[in-house]
Amino acid sequence: MKKIIFLCTANSCRSQMAEGFAKKYFPNLSVFSAGTKPSTVNHYAIGVMQEVGIDLSSNTSKSILSLKDITFDVAITVCNNAKENCPVLPGVKIVHKSFRDPPELAASFEKEEDKINCFREVRDEIEHFIKNDLEPYLNSFSESS
Repeated sequence: MKKIIFLCTANSCRSQMAEGFAKKYFPNLSVFSAGTKPSTVNHYAIGVMQEVGIDLSSNTSKSILSLKDITFDVAITVCNNAKENCPVLPGVKIVHKSFRDPPELAASFEKEEDKINCFREVRDEIEHFIKNDLEPYLNSFSESS
């Protein structure tokens, strides 16, 4: 089974959402997410994913180092910081697709609904990428066990 990992800085929003969508649209993959500096899964991310039927409530934020014993086929960095700080992963195809940072976008708003809308926008961008643009990357490496 092919193994992919989505990486961002905190493993709190973007990589968690990408993991959720990849599991939904590519059930034949083994999908993970992690961060270069993990924190906690953002409650807004959990909420907006629940709106589309994906439950992240039991997910935890993980360090890429905690998954060092897993051999991945492809790693997708979903923020520039993760791209710059991604550890060397020998033999792993690295793909970079940067998405805006939902907490950073939401910080400029006072109203709760405006903050949530920032997370919805990024969620929808990530879903579009997973549904429409991920498959060529998955087909560009050989099957592993």
